[in-house]
Parts: sequence; structure tokens; C-alpha cells
Amino acid sequence: MTFERENVRRMAGYVPGEQPRRAVAKLNTNENPFPPCDAVLATLAGIDGEMLRRYPDPTAWGFRTAAARLHGLTPDHIVATNGGDELLRLALTTFLPPGAPLGLAEPSYSLYPVLAAVHDSPLCPVPLADDWSVPADIARQWNRAGARLAILVNPHAPSGRLTAAQELAEVARTFKGVLVIDEAYIDFVDPGIAHDTIALVREADNVLLLRTMSKGYSLAGLRLGYGIGSPGLVSPMLSKTKDSYNVDVVAQRVGETALRHNWEAAERWAFVREERSRMARELSVRGLICAPSQANFLLATMTSRPPGTARRLLRELADEGIFVRWFDQERLRDSLRISLGRAAENDALLAAFDRLLPQPS
Repeated sequence: MTFERENVRRMAGYVPGEQPRRAVAKLNTNENPFPPCDAVLATLAGIDGEMLRRYPDPTAWGFRTAAARLHGLTPDHIVATNGGDELLRLALTTFLPPGAPLGLAEPSYSLYPVLAAVHDSPLCPVPLADDWSVPADIARQWNRAGARLAILVNPHAPSGRLTAAQELAEVARTFKGVLVIDEAYIDFVDPGIAHDTIALVREADNVLLLRTMSKGYSLAGLRLGYGIGSPGLVSPMLSKTKDSYNVDVVAQRVGETALRHNWEAAERWAFVREERSRMARELSVRGLICAPSQANFLLATMTSRPPGTARRLLRELADEGIFVRWFDQERLRDSLRISLGRAAENDALLAAFDRLLPQPS
């Protein structure tokens, strides 16, 4: 006998990237290659028993104030969450009526369909163009399907392609529901690119930005994220649908320090950008074509190789202690997603490719 709801019984769960106990190069889960800054570690060391004895601030006021100051907004524009994934779940719970479709681009972050299945909501997936760009009529397709919530990850996962802010603004203007822009990788966008999505929050009352402390701030093990939106979007999540004490005191204190010392994290972002350019060149020399990326990973596609080469490489690399990501999805089966690690880890991957992937004749 099973007591699961029928939609839960039918669904498949999210499959996270492997977390190996030992690795020569762990390049499969888009983690930051460096630890947090010294100020963050000092704050962590200063957490005492009295702080742990008491419940945390239910509104995470200090963290929200730091985030608001960083983005030139007010704390009423910010909701703190237990990782970015909690914000996604909150968005479905708060804004998507039961039975209404969830608008998506395809392919995308594989957690989105899982959350929709738990919510018992159908999907309205719109295929991305061959270059991973967002179709000009994506909002109209969502509207025709009756979607009341839609999610776009930008930079896109798993390609790393960046959709311009003005294109996102047009999608938001056309879409009749709430548009969540998942900006998990936004910290790695080249600073020379004019990309101001905070302006969208000021201009549109239906835009909710997702930010995470996992990637840019090296806090994946802590589980902390936040949403940025109009006070009208943030208020019901903050006062009604989030868990009562959803962000613990350690995460609040450490996250606040990280935001107040964001220039230190930015030095690590610059390194990732440099390695991204270098690795794209090196992989190209070895016959792997990388989609232009503004994230901390590259999607490397096998060219002139037999079908199944990418999956074979995934296993052979793992045997050598080198972990990358492969997706059993349309348009992705001939590709590997490679997180940018430290220079030595990236070099180990290149050396392994030289051993395992002979150049085509």
C-alpha cells in the first residue's frame, strides 16, 4: 500500500549532481572553486551558543537590509530563503493557482518540472532556439496556455547564454503572470556587459529575481538565497507562505557579512571569467564546441564524434576522479557541462581529455 498523492507517485524526483567523497577535479555542480572570504569565516567563528539557543529573526531583517543596500532598494523588496530552491517553491505556492500551467523554456534547470509535479501543475515548455536564445513569442505562448507563473534561468542553464535585460523586459511586459528570472549565475557575467535587471523590479510589478549565495559567494553548503521583487510580490511570501523561521541564524549572519564584503567575492568572479575564456579556447582545440557562456560553467558539445561519446567520457573521467555533468535530455546528450574549477583542476580535465578523446582523423 502507498499513501503518496497520485501526482507524487507518478513523478520522478530531482537528481542532483554527484557529491564524491574524493575527487581530483569536482567540476559537476557549479560550485565556486574558492572558499568564502576571511570576513565570512570570522563571522562564522563568532556564532556562539546564545545565538543558537534562540529562534532566528523570522524576517531576516539584517540580511535583507544588506541585500537592499547592495541593490539600491528597500528591505521590502527582499525576501530571504533557504537557498534559491526555496524561493522557487514559494513562487509556485504563492502565485500559481492549482491546475494552472507553469511556463518554462526548454531545456532548463531540471528542478523546475519536479516542483511543478509536486504542485500538481502541468507544464507549458517552449523550446529555445538552436543558439539557446529565448523565442520572441515565448510570453504569448505562455499566455495562450493560461500560465500564471513562468521561470527563465538567466544566464541560461545549462548553456550559460545570457539573455539581454531589454529582452527580459519585453517578456515581462507581455506575460500576464509572474515572471521569475533565476539569476543563480549572475555574478559571473562580464562587467563590461550592460545588464541591469534590478531596473526591471522598479519598472514591472510582475518580475521576481532569484539570487543565491551558493555560487558567487561560495556558500553552497550553507543554503541561503533571496528574492528581489516589488513589495506587492514579496509581501505575501514574507508574511504568509514561507516557513516561520526559514533561514537560520548562522545563514543570516554569514550571508549579511558576505554581502557587505562583496568586493572580495568579486575578485574570485574575475578569476572564473578568465578561466572560462581559457577553457573555452582549450576545449575548442580538442574538438569540443562550447556555447558562449556568462556563467561559471561551459556546455561542451562533442563534434564529429559517435553518439554516446559524451556519456562514455562521463564514466571514464569519473574513473580518474574527475567529475563533470551529463544530461539525459534531448539536445544535451552529446554534451558535457563543465564547472570552472581552480586552474589545476581545469588542467587535469584537459589532460584527461587528451588521454581519453583522441583527435578525429
